[in-house]
Formats: sequence, structure tokens, C-alpha cells
Amino acid sequence: MPKQKLYAGAKLRELRGRLELTQKSFAEKLGVSLPYLNQMENNNRPISAAVVLSLAQEFGLDVTELSTGDAERIVVDMREALADPVFAESAPPLADLRLVASNAPALARAFLSLHQAYRQTHERLASLDEALGREGSTVQPSPWEEVRDFFHYCDNYLDAIDRAAERFANSGPPDADMRETAVSQLSKLGISVRFQKAGSVRSFDPDSRTLTLSDRSPAETQRFQLLHQVALLSHNELLEATLDLARFQTDEARAIAKIGLANYFAGAALMPYARFLAAAQDHRHDLEVLADVFGASMEQVAHRLSTMQRPGAKGVPFFFVRVDQAGTITKRHSATRLQFARFGGACPLWNVHQAFEQPERFLRQLAETPDGVRYLCLSRAVSKPGGSFHAPVQRYAIQLGCEIRHAESLVYADGMDIGRRTAFEPIGISCRICERRDCHQRAVPPLERPLSVDPDTRGVLPYRIG
Repeated sequence: MPKQKLYAGAKLRELRGRLELTQKSFAEKLGVSLPYLNQMENNNRPISAAVVLSLAQEFGLDVTELSTGDAERIVVDMREALADPVFAESAPPLADLRLVASNAPALARAFLSLHQAYRQTHERLASLDEALGREGSTVQPSPWEEVRDFFHYCDNYLDAIDRAAERFANSGPPDADMRETAVSQLSKLGISVRFQKAGSVRSFDPDSRTLTLSDRSPAETQRFQLLHQVALLSHNELLEATLDLARFQTDEARAIAKIGLANYFAGAALMPYARFLAAAQDHRHDLEVLADVFGASMEQVAHRLSTMQRPGAKGVPFFFVRVDQAGTITKRHSATRLQFARFGGACPLWNVHQAFEQPERFLRQLAETPDGVRYLCLSRAVSKPGGSFHAPVQRYAIQLGCEIRHAESLVYADGMDIGRRTAFEPIGISCRICERRDCHQRAVPPLERPLSVDPDTRGVLPYRIG
């Protein structure tokens, strides 16, 4: 079977820009002619094996980055945006979207930002939002969505913060509990830590230099919150520098992102990269074992697995999603080709929704998306008790998944018939953009397909999709 040709012109241009090299100098270092480099940068010719080798030897580039990145997720995001009825008469074909994502990713992101602003304006008008009629108001992206997109396009991996957290985790005794290491670090900063039965999960008083944690929180939550505070106090300059590079549009987005960065540090310190990657491989990604080894919750472990994308030492690419009982996605991260709907709920055929019916059990699913990619999915319900009878309980379901080619690396693949095509359930991303014509769980028709309605005939759906 012939190998797929590698077109990565945008990546080449980006690398050359970072190195501040002219096309002529870059071509000389790669050992190719100037016209040949120009053709590769414009995706008129594929990148040859010799050029790939030169990139690795001359610039230390992780060549796997050439075939990964934002292109797939940009295509998914653009397809969903173009499914909007406003584009009903002018939606471009999929091939054009792939060309834009590969050759002009900045233009694609600008289009997505423009559509997002349009949607928000439309929704505010439709719901008679209080901003209606406000003079001088300007449409801003939702701070929450802006931050989710930031992590989304970073592949949920932040190298500088991840390495800083790993250095901190390795600074203490080899067998030290991270709770003790965090408390020791806070003590060096003049911070006293106390626990109380009521109040917030975590509360820091800068005047008294006191950090207060709830003693009713699980041990893994206490460790995580201690490390979160370490990030804010000991690595504030790193967090602020990362926020400066992100260039968020609002103060609210920047504030939300800072919490996200501190959480990222906490997870990376609780489960330092090299040790966690080795343990995950040794135990074949058994979440229960990993949670026990690192003193973390299963949700924390699943989330951490979705971040293992360090160049030169990548783990299995996972997607991670958390949904509430209404099917709303509350967390979504993906290092795979599978992307999630930006609006609305998740596909009802995912077994993540069934997890609420069978708490304390792992549910396995072999699934295939409309693009033909197959996945091994793992779901489980999780709850966060409030610590008392009257306190509310938060209930979620999490799902972790990877492409089926990595299945042997997971203990959860044992006993599953991954070689049988019919074992894979057809799932989608969102009904609005799903191409399946005969899905019995379809909630709404796909917006980019014509419909045929016959009042004398009724099949699985009350219409036929053209």
C-alpha cells in the first residue's frame, strides 16, 4: 500500500519564521533548491524524506509535528460553523476546507472568530439579552469559550509549565507525598496551611498569609489545591508570561485562563511527565492503578493522559471529555483526530451517557466516526460529594479514548474483538454536522444536506437525507 504524501507547507513557513531565515538560507540548510522549497511551502510538492531528515538533523525538529497540529480540528470547527443556515447556499466542499486549514490557518481562525461573534450577537438578540440596545457595546467572544479554544489549539499541552511542574515535583525526596512537598514549599514562602470543616474548597488570605482548605475534601483534591496555590505563588511570572503570549481579549478570559494554567501546573506536578508516562506504559494505562500510584482521582488521571504530547516523548494520543447529566460537554480536550461539538450536546450514541446508569463501573465501547476512524472509548460516572447531608453532589461522566491502533497499549482492550468491523458502533460529533443518513438517534437534520419529506412513507426518520 503506497505511503501517504506529506504536505506541510504551513509548518515549514512557521519554522522558517521562528528561525528568522530567508527562503534562500533555509533552502541551503535543507540542501534543496530555492524553487523546490517555494513549492513545498505552498503545498505544490510534498516534503521529501531527505528534507524530513534534514529538518531533524539540522534543526532538531520532532518530525511527527509535520503530520499533526491544528489542521484537522480547524476543518471540524469550520465544517460546524459552515453548517449554520446563513451559509446554506455557499458552503464550500470539504476539499476546500482542508486546503484552507493547511495553507492559511490564520485566515481560518479569523473566520471562526468572526462566526463566533456573529453567533453570540444572534443569540443575544434572540434571547433579548440585557445587552440589546446598549449604546456603544461591542461583541466580544465568550471568555469561557476563548479559554477553551486556547487549550484546544495548544493540544492541551503547555511545555514550559509542564516542565516547571516536573522540576518542582522532582525537587523533593523521591518517595515524598506531594501534599508534604507542597506544604513545605508554601511554608518556605511564609504561608501557613490550615483545614476547617466549613467554607470553600480552597481559600487564600494574602494579608494573613494563610491558606485554608476544607477537611471534607478528598485527599486527592487537597493535594491538587495545595499544588494550585504553589503555582500561583511560586510560578506566577511563568503563568503571566504564558498569558501575555496568549493575548486574551478580555480581563475575564485572562483570569479564567490563569486558573486553568494553575490547574495544569497542579496536575503536572501531581503526575510529573516522565514518571507518569513510564507508569502509564508499564500499567497499560489502567486508571485505577495510576490513581493509586500518584494519589490522584480517576478524572485527574484521565485528564492528565490527554496532555501527554511532549515533543520527542509523546504518549498515546487520547481525547478526554466530561459531560453532565443533560449531555452538555463541560470539559473537552483532544490530542486525536476526534473533535467535539462547540455548540450543543454530545452524540447520544457515545456510551459516556450510559455511565450514569451504571455508576462505579467502567464501560467500554468500540466506535467509528463518519470519517472512518475507529476508537476505543472508556467511560465512567464520577461524583463529587459536598461533604455533608445537605451539600449538593456534582455528578458527571468522563470518557477517555484513543484510536484503535493504540488499543494494545490499553488494558481495557483485553477481550474485545477489535478485528471485527461490525463490533464498532457508528457515532458522530453532533447531529447538525453528522453525515449519517440512517441514525435512529438523530435529533435534528444535518444543516448542510437537502431533505426529502414524503407524508405517505415513514422510515427511521420522518424525512430522508439527500
